[in-house]
Amino acid sequence: MGFVDEAEITVKSGDGGAGCISFRRERFVPKGGPDGGDGGRGGNVLFKATRRLYSLYDFSARRYFKAENGRPGRGKNKAGKKGRNIEILVPVGTLVKDGETGELLADLVHDNHQIVLIEGGEGGKGNKHFATATNRAPRFAQKGQKGKEKRLKLELKLIADIGIIGSPNAGKSTLLSRLSNAHPKIADYPFTTLAPHLGVIVFDDEQSLTIADIPGLVEGASNGKGLGHRFLQHIERTSFLLHVLDIYHPRSGDVLKDFSIVQEELRLFHPSLIKKDQVIVINKIDLNLVNSIDIGETCHAFNDLGFECLAISALTGEGVEELKQFLKDRVLPSEKTPEVSYSP
Repeated sequence: MGFVDEAEITVKSGDGGAGCISFRRERFVPKGGPDGGDGGRGGNVLFKATRRLYSLYDFSARRYFKAENGRPGRGKNKAGKKGRNIEILVPVGTLVKDGETGELLADLVHDNHQIVLIEGGEGGKGNKHFATATNRAPRFAQKGQKGKEKRLKLELKLIADIGIIGSPNAGKSTLLSRLSNAHPKIADYPFTTLAPHLGVIVFDDEQSLTIADIPGLVEGASNGKGLGHRFLQHIERTSFLLHVLDIYHPRSGDVLKDFSIVQEELRLFHPSLIKKDQVIVINKIDLNLVNSIDIGETCHAFNDLGFECLAISALTGEGVEELKQFLKDRVLPSEKTPEVSYSP
């Protein structure tokens, strides 16, 4: 099953059932009055968010959803049965937009968050409603209202406590697998991660944090380069960012420049993204190169820019437990926020 974060579907609410034309026919009552029942209301179109789904993949195969029509009314004043609603399950974090205008119709941000998007058509009234002093035996009834059909665009923005960002091949997927129970595909080439991955960090006291590995961001991402605009939208929902940097293999030749490139793409996509709480994670400190880099000096440079900085090796696990504790202290509201800067 692949990761899909956009889909277009068409939905239709149920038609209302027709009202009934009927007259009371009983022994010794030769001219009974009208007793046609009302038609049943058509079913509604509902959307419900669930944490059991993480992708819009299911909408690749099915694109049309229709609620049940209401049943027609019957004689003896019996109303028709209401049509069954159709409940469409989507992942938490799904935006439902009008497919024609782009208007936002719903933003489903909580587990079990449910909305009625389109109501079914009203059932028609039976002929009993139309009896008057001058027409005591009306031979007509209302038709039910037609249901409404609407084309919709679904967009998924992952909701996570923490988002891992950085350039391609900085080690984000390896770090995610170290921090959580996620098992993303990992290899040593750019754009290994073509879709966000979600994981959960579970602590000894059973508190937990959700964490998302956002695919690598490159210069021009805000304009769609490398599918950047699709990846950037998933950062909007996160409350805290880990910016992972490859200390020994910066793509631009300078780790500070790599940082600046990603920051600029965040700003260009939406200025609010660079205002998110963000911590620098210097990765790959396990590499023993001849021209050793002063990691402490690099971290202090980020401190001078106003960012906290931690150094780790996602591959060997060095510094990862300290990072997990830092995230718990920093993100979970029950804990006091510590003063953290680089420590070798």
